[in-house]
Order: sequence, then structure tokens, then C-alpha cells
Amino acid sequence: MTEDQFLPTETYSSQLEGSVSVQSPSNIALVKYWGKYGDQLPKNASISFTLSNCRTKTTLKYKPKSSENAVFEVYLDKTLAPDFKPKIEQFFARIERYIPLVKEYDFIIETTNSFPHSSGIASSASGMSALAMCMMELEQKLLSKPISNEDALQKASFLARLGSGSAARSIEGPLVVWGEHSKIEGSSNLVGTQYPYEVHPFFQDYQDTILLVETGEKQVSSTVGHNLMHDHPFSEQRFQQANDNLSKLISILKEGTIEAFINIVESEALSLHAMMMTSNPYFILMKPNTLEIINRIWKYRRETGSNVCFTLDAGANVHVLYPKKEKDTVLAFIKEELAIFCMDGSFIEDQTGMGATLL
Repeated sequence: MTEDQFLPTETYSSQLEGSVSVQSPSNIALVKYWGKYGDQLPKNASISFTLSNCRTKTTLKYKPKSSENAVFEVYLDKTLAPDFKPKIEQFFARIERYIPLVKEYDFIIETTNSFPHSSGIASSASGMSALAMCMMELEQKLLSKPISNEDALQKASFLARLGSGSAARSIEGPLVVWGEHSKIEGSSNLVGTQYPYEVHPFFQDYQDTILLVETGEKQVSSTVGHNLMHDHPFSEQRFQQANDNLSKLISILKEGTIEAFINIVESEALSLHAMMMTSNPYFILMKPNTLEIINRIWKYRRETGSNVCFTLDAGANVHVLYPKKEKDTVLAFIKEELAIFCMDGSFIEDQTGMGATLL
């Protein structure tokens, strides 16, 4: 697979005016990606559960450009959001070679999240994947000969990656790999690909309840954190650890060995935050309530034999993972013992999903 295969091979038809709407989910990595190079390429492979309820809805309104240079506006929750413009300008610059229509149209981008923005739930993943899908849908309308749905999804993942690396994993589901890995057929640094091997029923319909410990802006952005891996003293060991853990997950997912799954998922979460705490400059995104929740999950698991576990993204919030058959008991535990450590007792019930959809 090469970047050139995503160049348009057909000419665009006459220009159109209209809109397209897409809903795209966030995802939660089981094996984490932290550290990149080049144009949003990962230093290690990762795998994630695509979520269902934590999602972004984006409407792209388009019309032929009205002046020499194409322009766009961005609205978050119906409010003009100029802070988003630099990131989207960078995204448009990166995809122009593959979607030349970006310089031929004026856009209004209207977006809304079903969850708090910039709080450790991957809003960049859902947001950029939704915008990438909108751009692909517009290109399909304009191409004299549209490409196949399979190729369009692959190109959408390729484009989404150029906006946010983890967004490459949100186009499809329920398990998506991003990054070349010697033991996973079809894996690529350029796109996210559906996990190709057998998955035990135990890991299907997996639940993810996100405990909202903190809902404000993170003190350090993920982009800054990724860049700090360039000179990190433990970076190469971390990249090897992640790839090794992904190798181990192949048999774990097939055989349904939940204890080994828990060990890898929790270790990956703590390793991610260990990289933050040992970078230069160093930083801590976990909060005291994050640690209290983790300790209570460990205590509950010891005392009950539950298969509940946790993972973390780049933030203070805790993703509580568990099989669907334990949903009632784990939710009761969350409401009784963990919700008190969340802002206003807030948490989001979610589960694995199938990726972005056209609305």
C-alpha cells in the first residue's frame, strides 16, 4: 500500500452545492499508540474497540468558492469555533493532494459531540473521522466514476489519519488495527484495518462505561505528548512493548483468556501514562480520583472474581471495560462505589460499535 493509490484517478463532474452529514464514533485503544513520525505515521501498531454512543455528528455544507481562495467556518454546538480553524486548515493542506476539491469549495462545518470535548475521550478521533467521511462522500458525488464502498472507507481512514492519528481507527469496527505489524495480515501505517482474525464470543459486545473524572481542557495536548516521544529515554522499549502486546492479543482474543486480556489492557494504560510522567518536560494527566477508581476496581475484582478492568486514554477519565454478561452487576458497582469520584456523578454507558455512518 502506498500514498499514491489514494490519488483521484477520475475527473470531477460539474460543481455542486449542498450538504452531507456523517456520524462517527470515538474509539478506545487496548494497545496504545503514543509517538509518531512523518505525516501522522505511528511508531508502533495499536488496536482499539470502536465505540457506539460516544460519537461526533458533522454536517459539511459546501458550495463552489466565491472568491480566489476557498474559505470555511467551523461551528461547535451551533457556536462559531475559531479555535478549531488551525487544525482543520492543517488537515485541508495535508489532504489537498488526495482530495483536490478542498481548494474549489467554500465550507461550513457544523459539529457536535455526544460527550465532553477535550477530556480524554478521543474527540479528535470521532471529529476528524466524521469530517474525512464527509469529504469522501462529497468526492463520491463529484467523481465521474465513484470508487467502491470498500475503497472509499479505506480512503476515508487514510484521510482521517492525516487529521488525527487515532481517527484512522474510527471509520470501521468493532476491532480495528492501525500500524504495520508482522503478525497481522493487511495491517498498515497508512490506514486502520478491521481486525482480521477470530474473536472469542467473550470479547464481542464488550461494554465500556466512561467515568468522567474531569471534563475540562487537558493541561497537555495529545499532539505535544506524541512529540515528546522523539527524545524519550524509554521510547524504543515502549514501541517494542506495544508491538509485543499486540502479538500476544492474537491468541488471547481467539481463545477468550480474559485474565491475560486484563493484564495487557491495564498494563498498556499505565505504560501510556508512565511515558507522560517520564518525558521531558514531564506531566501527569491522571487525577487523585483516577487513582481512587483504579484501586477500587482492583479491590472489587479481587473480592468478586469479576472480569471488569480499566483502561485510560490521554486524560483523567477512566474507561471501565467488561463483558456484556456482567453489565448489570458492574453498573451497580459503578453507581454505588465509583460515580462519587466523577464530576457531578457523571458517566457514559457505551459498547463496541461498527464505525462511521452516513446520515
